[in-house]
Amino acid sequence: MDIDDAGPDAPQAAPGQSGMGDVAGHRARLRERFRRGDGAALGDQDLLEALLFVIPRRDVRPIARALVARFGSFAGAISAPRAALRGIPGLGETAIDALKLSREAALRLAREEVMDRPVLSSWDKVLAYARAELAHGDTERFFVMFLDRRNALIAAEERGRGTVDHAPVYPREVVRRALELGACALILLHNHPSGDTTPSRADIDMTRDVARACAAVGIGVHDHIVVGRGGHASLRALGLM
Repeated sequence: MDIDDAGPDAPQAAPGQSGMGDVAGHRARLRERFRRGDGAALGDQDLLEALLFVIPRRDVRPIARALVARFGSFAGAISAPRAALRGIPGLGETAIDALKLSREAALRLAREEVMDRPVLSSWDKVLAYARAELAHGDTERFFVMFLDRRNALIAAEERGRGTVDHAPVYPREVVRRALELGACALILLHNHPSGDTTPSRADIDMTRDVARACAAVGIGVHDHIVVGRGGHASLRALGLM
C-alpha cells in the first residue's frame, strides 16, 4: 500500500515527526497564507506541501523539502518522471498523481494563452508555453506549433521523442500533419536536457530540412526555439534560418 493511500488505521505520524495537532495547525496556517496572498506568498516548497495535503495525517514538509532538493524547483518536481518521483520516501501514487495533475493544469493554461490569437504578437506567451512544456524534460522532445493563416494556434503536438541529446524528426511527417490540420505556418520547439540552449549543427540542419519541405507546399516556418532549464534560444534571432 502506498503511504499516501493509507487507511484510517494507519499511524498518525511517523517516528520523529511532529504530532498531529502541529501537522493540522501547519496545514491551516499554510492555507491561510495562500488565501491572503492568492499563491504569490508561497515559495516552491510551500506549493509542493499544499499539493501533498492529499496525503492524510502526515507531516509532508520533509517530502516537499526532498522534492526541491532532488529536482531543484516546483516546476522541476511536477515535471519529473514518475519513476524518479517514486524514489522520494513517503511519496506514493496518489501524491504523484496530484503533482502530475498540477503540471497538466499548468500546460493547459499555457496553451490556452496562445490559442485563438496571433502568436507573433504574443511571443512572451509562446515562450511561456515552450518552457512549461519542455524546459524540465530529461530526454529530447520535438514539438510543432501549427498555425492558421492568421498565425493563431491550431494545435501543438509532439512529433519526436528521443534520447538525452537527440530526437528523431521526419520533415515529411511534419508536412503531412500540417496539411491534415490546414496549417499555413509552423513554429518548431525542442529541448536540450543539458540546459545549454546553443543550437547544434544537427538542430540547424534539421530546421533547414523542415523549412525546405514546408516551402515546397507553401507552408512557412517562423522560428525554431531551443528550450533549456535556464532559458531559450531562437534560431531566427541567431540568423540560423
